[in-house]
Amino acid sequence: MQYRTHPVEENTNQDFIRDIIKTDLDSGKHESITTRFPPEPNGYLHIGHAASICLNFGIAAENDAATCNLRFDDTNPSKENTEFVEAIKKDIKWLGFDWNEREYFASDYFDKLHEFAVTLIEKGKAYVDTQNQEQIRTNRGTLTEPGHDSPYRTRSVQENLTLFDEMRKGKHQPGSHVLRAKIDMSSPNLNMRDPVMYRILDAPHHRTGTDWPIYPMYDFAHGLSDSIEGVTHSLCTMEYEDHRPLYDWFINELEVFKSRQIEFGKIFLSHTILSKRNLTKLVENKLVSGWNDPRMPTISGMRRLGYSAESIKEFCRRVSITRRWNTAEIELLEHCLREDLNNKANRALAVLKPVKVVIENYPENQVEYLEASNNPQDTSSGTRKIPFSREIYIEQDDFMEEAPNKFYRLTPGREVRLRYGYFITCTKAIRDPITNEIVEIRCTYDPKTRGGNSPDGRKVKSTIHWVSSSHAVDAEVRLYDRLCIDPEPDISDGENLESVLNPNSLETIISAKLEPSLKKAIPGNPIQFERLGYFCLDSEDSDGENNLVFNRTVSLRDSWNRRQSAR
Repeated sequence: MQYRTHPVEENTNQDFIRDIIKTDLDSGKHESITTRFPPEPNGYLHIGHAASICLNFGIAAENDAATCNLRFDDTNPSKENTEFVEAIKKDIKWLGFDWNEREYFASDYFDKLHEFAVTLIEKGKAYVDTQNQEQIRTNRGTLTEPGHDSPYRTRSVQENLTLFDEMRKGKHQPGSHVLRAKIDMSSPNLNMRDPVMYRILDAPHHRTGTDWPIYPMYDFAHGLSDSIEGVTHSLCTMEYEDHRPLYDWFINELEVFKSRQIEFGKIFLSHTILSKRNLTKLVENKLVSGWNDPRMPTISGMRRLGYSAESIKEFCRRVSITRRWNTAEIELLEHCLREDLNNKANRALAVLKPVKVVIENYPENQVEYLEASNNPQDTSSGTRKIPFSREIYIEQDDFMEEAPNKFYRLTPGREVRLRYGYFITCTKAIRDPITNEIVEIRCTYDPKTRGGNSPDGRKVKSTIHWVSSSHAVDAEVRLYDRLCIDPEPDISDGENLESVLNPNSLETIISAKLEPSLKKAIPGNPIQFERLGYFCLDSEDSDGENNLVFNRTVSLRDSWNRRQSAR
């Protein structure tokens, strides 16, 4: 399916839903507002869910007379588990939101939902159908043809009550019966054609165990759970618009509290898989290391990669909530990330592909400590001391023995500036006699240029980064790129998921050399490796000072900002 990329809204917390809620409060229609965030615990939350989290919990945070419930719609035990529940809670709290004591589960209401189902049977509004799944699907009809009544639709109330009670007591096998609402098999809305309310499942529930052999369908449980909780504004994405008449039918027939459902457009992200079905395939087929693989668009994966909660919330603010389905460009998300990290990330020197430089006229065994700014965007961050010695490492790409005209970095006979250090001039390169690869670069330095300034005012065209060889810390560095090369990578059944993946989404460097201060790096604290990008210590695979693993969060180059300036 093709999705149009819509213009990005202004950075604001206002949208049409907040306008409705403000009107309802100002008019006295509601004295207080209750929203809810209702995830199904069958996977991890992803960046698409973040917009709904920010909307529902944001409204509660912005209004004194508002609260937001966290409710797990756990009606399908075959796909749900406690791991997903705990991961969802962790992600929401990391984003900065809290539900306090308002944590609920649809399974909390299994007894009440069962009572509702019995009431509908007693009213002649529900019946037990003994057709199999294929027969129900076939008799449902199509968008252009009406459905056909089930041969079991005319069962008596007493027969339906008996069969449903037997289903509840586990006397029937999965697939043998379902409970359906009796509405209208000729309705133009397929959701109203006698939808299934309950089915038999032979699967233990993560909270209720084997107490229930029957489970309510999502469409039956969802709206009624909102009603039980007194949710005033039930905020859903647009695909639930056609389900609203069904939710209303259940509410009206049962004569219970009615929430106001408001639909908004889903937010998609270019080059990003957001279908939970496809994300599950990535994990199950081991195309990624798990739900929190740093390449995954899950909030857990993004957190491990080094995203900040503030950058995700800023992205959601900029895209905003509209009535349209909206595909945002991934460059916008990365732009929000760079803006945030530029202000908060301390700087450090790291060499990912090192080649040794020997400064021939620098005293052997001498070490001096050069002052470096921790973050030029934040003067309160202070400075640090970096060791400098006769032998240092620089990036292989910062040297060329035979350089083209526009190459301004190190080459024989050229002078460059070392970041925070001295001017050095290359005298020669030494090659391995067998492989012919450059293994060492010989240079001289000007001792009068300490701090990167020349007393005679001479200029150099390039500044390169470095680390002292004898003080360098070894680390593994993972250079992550986008998982998908296809701008619209969510595939349909039968398509090859691997065809949309980027085969170069991960490059692992095991011989990186870092300045010694990075031994004290903490997971979750962003770091800018100068000239290279933003990085963070991996929260899973790092194990103390002797096993450092860093992930590249995002490169320094901001294509979104450049493109907007060109427009």
